[in-house]
Amino acid sequence: MKKWIILAMSAILPFTAMAQHEEDTENGVVSLAGREGFTIGTKKGDFVFKPYLMVQTAGNFNWYDDEGLDKAYNQDNIANSGFSIPYAVLGFTGKAFNKVTFNLSINAAASGGALLQQAWFDVKFNQKLQLRVGKFKTPFSHAYLTTLGETLLPQLPLSLTSSVIMPYSLNAVTPNIGTGFDLGIELHGLLDEKFGYEVGLFNGTGASVNTSTKTVSDDWHIPSLLYAGRLSYMPKGVMPSTQGNPNRLHEDKIMFAISGSLNVESENESTNDSRIGLEFAMLKNKLYLAAEAYWMNVGFTKRQKINEHYNYIGGYIQGGYFVAPRVQAALRYDLFNRNGTDKDGFLNMPAVGVNYFFKGCNLKLQAMYQFVGRTGHDTQLDRDNDNLGLATHSATALLQYTF
Repeated sequence: MKKWIILAMSAILPFTAMAQHEEDTENGVVSLAGREGFTIGTKKGDFVFKPYLMVQTAGNFNWYDDEGLDKAYNQDNIANSGFSIPYAVLGFTGKAFNKVTFNLSINAAASGGALLQQAWFDVKFNQKLQLRVGKFKTPFSHAYLTTLGETLLPQLPLSLTSSVIMPYSLNAVTPNIGTGFDLGIELHGLLDEKFGYEVGLFNGTGASVNTSTKTVSDDWHIPSLLYAGRLSYMPKGVMPSTQGNPNRLHEDKIMFAISGSLNVESENESTNDSRIGLEFAMLKNKLYLAAEAYWMNVGFTKRQKINEHYNYIGGYIQGGYFVAPRVQAALRYDLFNRNGTDKDGFLNMPAVGVNYFFKGCNLKLQAMYQFVGRTGHDTQLDRDNDNLGLATHSATALLQYTF
């Protein structure tokens, strides 16, 4: 038994200061802190192989207002409700020669190119300079960079995941602010145990495309890729990529970060999308707090013959507190001007939740309720259009198992 524990610990230690600077997570899917599990390795420890899985099953309820519903087709206010499997991830991670780390995971709940959730290897020249190649998380947004199985609420902020509203003649162009997983290459490292950086080139096509489809920009004459970077400052040491873990109730960490990206000729070569994000997160014993603000500019290419630029801003603040050793209460307030800064009006989206961590079996139960409100719109039409496709009332209960 002691031998397996030593091998497991040797698997964990070399992964410090990875692209998201995680202390305890090899794969960005589930935290492995304190979970020795099943690991295969050589006696020297120069090769370690560790399988993992995460399964999430959710019950969903969504109520939509009448705007956008066609009663002639018997469309109901209650839709997209029932049971779902958001993630069914099976993967493996490991290290080789004390220099190369690797990870591959399949999400069986997805389809198409998104079936391949992650596939990358990482070469560590030293703590200050590392190179990652493959499919992995782009360096943008604390919400996305948090370990998948460690999020405060079962649903990400809608201000990151919802497509923006464009003028009706341009509705084929519907980017969202979050960038998520993508294929690319990234340099990253940790300086003085406090400063992290990530700079990378990505396809800019998202998690559902695993092939080379890009060209050269007609306007700027550079490759039509996603250019992204992130700088973080962690004065108390590396910030764990968790939003709540009952095994980490004695942390004292804080993080500030800024990120930016330019997606050249995104949306079928029609737009150039720029993004800037500001991040704050902290863990203080039983308390977790985080806040983000982000801005996106959508500018059309010359071939579209559209001179207008559209700007969108959003952000959220959220917090969690362990009211009992294995019970975490959660709150979030999400804000988004989905219709752009040229028009008045915001979506304001408060959410409340609770998490229960079962003892000794890696089960986690999450529940949340969210309301999508609208405020400050000039006209009723703007108000009605702003939340098209979004549920006014939504509730989710999610049970997760990790190994």
